[in-house]
Amino acid sequence: MAKGKDLRVRIFLECTNCVRRSINKRSMGISRYITQKNRSNTLNLLELRKFCRYCNKHMTHREINIKK
Repeated sequence: MAKGKDLRVRIFLECTNCVRRSINKRSMGISRYITQKNRSNTLNLLELRKFCRYCNKHMTHREINIKK
């Protein structure tokens, strides 16, 4: 087994529609999911269609960077 950095990394997905509405203060919150991706297979940002509980429909969720 390889020693060093793990290939699987934990990422956060955020609803793109809620982010746009949060600027206008119409939304009650922002939907976020936590998942993992393989760093070597998926080099670009991950986008998935997930259910947003604030929009009450399936929306595109995009990977975000959270500073630790």
